[in-house]
Amino acid sequence: MNTEKPVDKDLYYTHDHEWIEFQGSVAYIGICSFKLTGFKEIQEIKFKETSGLKKQGEVIATIRYNDYEIEVHMPVDGRLVEVNEKLINGDQSYLLKNPENSGWIALIVPSQPEERKDLLLTGQYLANFKSNYAEQPA
Repeated sequence: MNTEKPVDKDLYYTHDHEWIEFQGSVAYIGICSFKLTGFKEIQEIKFKETSGLKKQGEVIATIRYNDYEIEVHMPVDGRLVEVNEKLINGDQSYLLKNPENSGWIALIVPSQPEERKDLLLTGQYLANFKSNYAEQPA
């Protein structure tokens, strides 16, 4: 199976550093490199129950490195169709190398493929990211 996703077209971000790329009636989802800050490697990616409808914000996976653990959330309501085989076949480092390109985590079918509620366009995400990052204590 091909683990490469098509070239970016309809890309959005969440406030929690996840991304979703809509491809017609399906969408690829993943996490931004910023969310992986502090990870030298990925020791485990544990997927939650992958069947059935998932709500926006619901945890679909947990990524672990030593004491660090981050959650991956559904960016929109929908159903998981498939997870990236490279990640479940032991090549978790692939996610660190390409988190925002071929390092997609799951392919989903959004419940409402045209819905963009609570999602940010690239420019909005970058502006939001920069302003939030600037507010962090040194």
